[in-house]
Amino acid sequence: MEGGSQAGSTSGRVHASLARLRSSSLEIREKGSEILREQLDTAKRELKLKDEECERLSHVRDQLEEELEELTASLFEEAHKMVREANVKQAAAEKQLKEAQGKIDVLQAEVTALKTLVLTSTPSSPNRQLHPQLLSPGNRGSHKRGGHTRNKSTSSTLAPGGGRLESSSSPAHPADAKEDSEMDPTLYAEFLAWNERPSLDRSSVFLTRVYREDIAPCLSFTRSELSQLVQSAVESNSLTIEPVAMTALPVVKASAVECGGPNGFRAAVETKCALSGMSRLCRHRIKLGDKGSYYYISPSSRVRITAVCNFFTYIRYIQQGLVRHDAEQMFWEVMRLRREMTVAKLGFYLTDQG
Repeated sequence: MEGGSQAGSTSGRVHASLARLRSSSLEIREKGSEILREQLDTAKRELKLKDEECERLSHVRDQLEEELEELTASLFEEAHKMVREANVKQAAAEKQLKEAQGKIDVLQAEVTALKTLVLTSTPSSPNRQLHPQLLSPGNRGSHKRGGHTRNKSTSSTLAPGGGRLESSSSPAHPADAKEDSEMDPTLYAEFLAWNERPSLDRSSVFLTRVYREDIAPCLSFTRSELSQLVQSAVESNSLTIEPVAMTALPVVKASAVECGGPNGFRAAVETKCALSGMSRLCRHRIKLGDKGSYYYISPSSRVRITAVCNFFTYIRYIQQGLVRHDAEQMFWEVMRLRREMTVAKLGFYLTDQG
């Protein structure tokens, strides 16, 4: 009985201990669950805050990217605009530079031409293109095409016997007659080919024809050796023509003075023309170069030389870019100068009646 009662008490204590353990385990579980739930809620709240922060940052990032794209597009547009403006300004500056260089070239050519005209004018031999007051009233109105041609001489036309040939004031053609012209296509084509790259080189077809048909016949005088020297001086622009001053001295006969007189001889002389060899009243004399001798020439010889000089002066102006006409106008001016050489070589020339 005692042994049974001891075993029963021991079993009761074990059951009580187990019950306490179970209740403790349940309490621990409940507390652990509560703690875990609190931690879970806290984690959820923190995760929600993180999500909100991420959403806010994502929105900020989108705004920044959008602003960056707009700024980039604006910068590219501004850069392209600046490049376009720079290109336009550069093109305008290059155009202005080209125009300025062209103007400088023209001005340099004009200065060169003016220097040439000034250097050929001296007190003893004034250039009549620079001093129009030296021209007679008849000569002042006789030039219709500007200043490219040289002024006519003040000499008078002499008959073979020494008498004056008076020019008729009546026209050679009827009053209703009008000069007309027709362009030769071959001559015009040759001039256009030369005008593309104008030069004084005789190798061009244009100048070869002019030399053969006009210049050579016009400067072909009896004294052939002196004629060649005159042509060379005209080509190099080193020939000087000056009038013989009229003085009270009597006219000197042909036997007194030969072709080239002394440099100081200033009277109008009746002597042999240095080019034609015929006795004429020589009112002009020529000098070849700076140190050459003077040669007295007749009015006819002087007009022939002047006609060739006029032609060379005009084509030099074309070469230097001083002529502002179109090709057709320049062609007809060249044809007019060629006609002057043709008329002069036939012995026709105008005289002053004043």
